[in-house]
Amino acid sequence: MKYWLVKSEPDVYSWDQLVADGSTFWDGVRNYAARNNLRDMKVGDKLLYYHSGDEKQIVGLAEVIKESYQDPTTDEDAWVCVDVKPVKKYSKPLTLKTIKQTESLKDIALIKLMRLSVVPILPEEFAIIESMVE
Repeated sequence: MKYWLVKSEPDVYSWDQLVADGSTFWDGVRNYAARNNLRDMKVGDKLLYYHSGDEKQIVGLAEVIKESYQDPTTDEDAWVCVDVKPVKKYSKPLTLKTIKQTESLKDIALIKLMRLSVVPILPEEFAIIESMVE
């Protein structure tokens, strides 16, 4: 199992909307590095759900339920999506400010690859984040 972080503007597709929908396809990625990350996802991989924009915080945990396939929002073969479902909302969201202040997370892809909407998370980073949000 691998760990990932996916970003969404809360006014475009929020955690609460994912919960209401029950599942969704993660579409609209138009960056090759982020697309490659989607291609690498497997069923059961865990996703940290990050609200970008004004919030800048990890708000929940989701899971991949279908591996990559052609993104239905485009006819271009280069782009893929995956299906995801919510697992749990974090009782205490983890802000970007707190992440940046946490020495053990100083090399996390969220900071190093700030512009990517889909980034890998190391197992040890995931464990640290899980301990901070519970």
